[in-house]
Amino acid sequence: MLRAALVLLLPLVLWGQSAQAITAPELRSQRSLQDLQPDMHGRNLQQQEFLKANLEGFDLSETDLRGAVFNTANLQGANLSGADLEDAVAFASRFDNADLSNAVLRNAMLMNSKFTGAEIAGADFTDAVLDLPQQKALCSRASGTNARTGVVTRDSLNCR
Repeated sequence: MLRAALVLLLPLVLWGQSAQAITAPELRSQRSLQDLQPDMHGRNLQQQEFLKANLEGFDLSETDLRGAVFNTANLQGANLSGADLEDAVAFASRFDNADLSNAVLRNAMLMNSKFTGAEIAGADFTDAVLDLPQQKALCSRASGTNARTGVVTRDSLNCR
């Protein structure tokens, strides 16, 4: 990325013209949600970024979070029941005691995230990427069938 930026800026510098570059945080803020409220039930938050966001106890139930990014986000005790998290990325995020019942987490990237005490009855984790210890812990309490996809939670987690 640095090389590409230099290639684009070099001709401007050589001809004595000033150049301005957009930094990574400026690019990210275009998709970052600025209006965080404790009750976000049913909202369309597709592809929004929640970087280091404190969403503890938030109501995100029935929310469309497809493609959303939750890097090092705190979702402890959050209500995500019935939420659509398909293709979401949640790296090093905390879902402890969150309600993920009937949530769809298909193809979600959930590496280094924690789900201690999370309610997962009816959640669909089909093709989600989880750390093995988290997968085993979730399998120990997995139950139900997702109301929207018809997928059994234990099957979606590849429980044995």
